[in-house]
Amino acid sequence: MQVDGVLGYLAKITRFDRSAFTPLFIAGQPMGCVNQVWLARLLESEAALFRLQADGLHCTVEGDYAAISHQLDQAAKRWQAAGWLNGWRNENFTAFLPDATPLFELERAAFRPLGLTSRAVHLNGLTRLPDGEVRMWLGRRSPDKAVDPNRMDNMMGGGIAAGESIELALEREGWEEAGIPADKLELLPQTGVLLAERPVQRGLHREWLHVYDLWLSGKEEPCNQDGEVAEHVCVPLAEVENLLVAERFMIDAALVAIDCLLRLQYWGPHNQQVADVMADLRFQPGFAEHAAH
Repeated sequence: MQVDGVLGYLAKITRFDRSAFTPLFIAGQPMGCVNQVWLARLLESEAALFRLQADGLHCTVEGDYAAISHQLDQAAKRWQAAGWLNGWRNENFTAFLPDATPLFELERAAFRPLGLTSRAVHLNGLTRLPDGEVRMWLGRRSPDKAVDPNRMDNMMGGGIAAGESIELALEREGWEEAGIPADKLELLPQTGVLLAERPVQRGLHREWLHVYDLWLSGKEEPCNQDGEVAEHVCVPLAEVENLLVAERFMIDAALVAIDCLLRLQYWGPHNQQVADVMADLRFQPGFAEHAAH
């Protein structure tokens, strides 16, 4: 076992200098963080919409969900035209207040530049062999993917679109990425909620990961439907650990896999060392209804 290697990897992917980011307030609510590049861009090009105050950067949009969404959508389209936003998908994510109230929705490509918190579903696939050994199903991302090509993923992982429930996203992504029928997922209990947070080239990645475990029989195999997964492989837990330490995983998927290995008591007497680090990433009260449902 490589407990020290896993702990070192966790430190690398979860620790960063928060002072490099300026808090972002939208409609008077703390909603995100921007790096120095985006701070300068917004103050220079969007002076009518963004103002720097003592406590952070304030976006002066007003109104209800639809009005705020419209104003920010227009701004995001200006940023796209300026060449500042990569990976535009014409897909919106919802930004929630800490009490789970949806405040607005926005093109997902604009979430990282503003440091907004998105949501995703992740599914661990597990199989128990006749001799009792537990193995994990992993997906290898397509070499054609714009983000993290060929990296290892959970059996399934994907973002939750605006207006979509967590349960519906689980069923949709479960079929698209792994060919899992909806009836195997509709009553599946959630095993945890993790917060992935780290600087990226476009800004700050911040996402709640809603985690599920699905046990497959020895005769069941995932089968990708949308071309985004090159292959699924069923590997021993020791190989999962090797891939983690070798940094072959997508980072969010790595957190989900480590969380699963903890539940399986993979590290035995050393489990608590890893659990102590992961505790800082787990859902905390304050995001209650949104995280639970």
